[in-house]
Amino acid sequence: MPAQAGTPMRREMILRDMARSINSAGSSWEVLRVFLVLGLRCFGGPVAHIGYFRDEFVVRRRWIDEHGFADLVGLCQFLPGPASSQIGFAIGLLRAGYCGGIAAWCGFTLPSAVALVLFAGTLGAFAGPSGAALLHGLKLVAVAVVAQAVLGMARSLCPDRVRASIGLAAALIVVSASSSAAQIAAILLGAVAGLLFVRGAAPRPAPSTLAFPVSRTAGAVALAAFFGILAGVPVWRSLADGSGLAHFEAFYRAGALVFGGGHVVLPLLHGAFVSRGWVDDRAFLAGYGAAQAVPGPLFTFAAYLGFLVSPQHRLSGAALGLLGIFLPGVLVLVGALPFWGRLRERIAAQAAMRGINAAVVGLLAAALYDPIWTTSIRGPGDFAIALAGFVLLTVWKAPPVVVVVCSAIAAMIVANG
Repeated sequence: MPAQAGTPMRREMILRDMARSINSAGSSWEVLRVFLVLGLRCFGGPVAHIGYFRDEFVVRRRWIDEHGFADLVGLCQFLPGPASSQIGFAIGLLRAGYCGGIAAWCGFTLPSAVALVLFAGTLGAFAGPSGAALLHGLKLVAVAVVAQAVLGMARSLCPDRVRASIGLAAALIVVSASSSAAQIAAILLGAVAGLLFVRGAAPRPAPSTLAFPVSRTAGAVALAAFFGILAGVPVWRSLADGSGLAHFEAFYRAGALVFGGGHVVLPLLHGAFVSRGWVDDRAFLAGYGAAQAVPGPLFTFAAYLGFLVSPQHRLSGAALGLLGIFLPGVLVLVGALPFWGRLRERIAAQAAMRGINAAVVGLLAAALYDPIWTTSIRGPGDFAIALAGFVLLTVWKAPPVVVVVCSAIAAMIVANG
């Protein structure tokens, strides 16, 4: 009997110690230091980043418990924006308040952003035959990486006939009408189809132990800012002349409409920057391929594009690109945190999200065909290199940086052979 009576007490003491460890305040400098290390070594895309975060913050440092981390991942997968960056911002916010969130974002984002800006600055050095072959190899990397993303996302987000059909319909819409409006229409179609056809009830989630320092008022202000900027920047741009506003609008809109991971931003940015003639296909896909070779979030590709489209103010253009593409994800995350507990229990919200996730698989599949395949695969040699990269990623589980190096070398050999 005493042992039985003592068991709940011991459990309560363990839970109290865990809560004390999880909620102990940290400094923003500590957060910056930890995330800077992660920003230098986190290769592999959003799913791999989440694995790094779990190992670092759940297992090693115990800044957050297992259930709380799973709850946070679920929220960031539900929202538009880069999921791994949103998770990192939320962990920094939980650890050291708003300054901690900013420190986490800076540490995780800046290493890859700096690397891509340096690559953009030396792009002119690739004008010769060898340089052109190297850039073409990076374009072939994009074929392999996006094909892997389509396959992996289709397995998890289109597991049945209904969602596979939603993805197919979204792909057909985007391929038949290649424009930003078609991409938005495909996402809206996914939401409506999810509400109509994918309303199966999910298990009721367990209550979360997370306590973010975000009030309902702050959340409402963040949501108002998210929608206000989305609607207001186009109006402001129509009244004031300036390319900077147009670029910011394109980055912000892409960041606000991306569901399902960083690769889905590719068709949105292509429609905004290549279709308008701001960046050519060669430079766009070369930068996207280079983004696979650096650690950190794929959204830092915006720094590369911002650098290229702002010839008079390249560094400020890169900073504007980063701000524009990451800001909507941060705003919608802060806005959702105070209300997430109730929203995630609603069957309608879950159904709409399932439909949207299926639609973004179709969106990415359409991008795999055009522009990636149509502008990159020029013959049997290109197909062989892209196929080898795909096999390395999916079967051999090779790190993306290895695939980048192998594809670049192979493209140079084919070009000189």
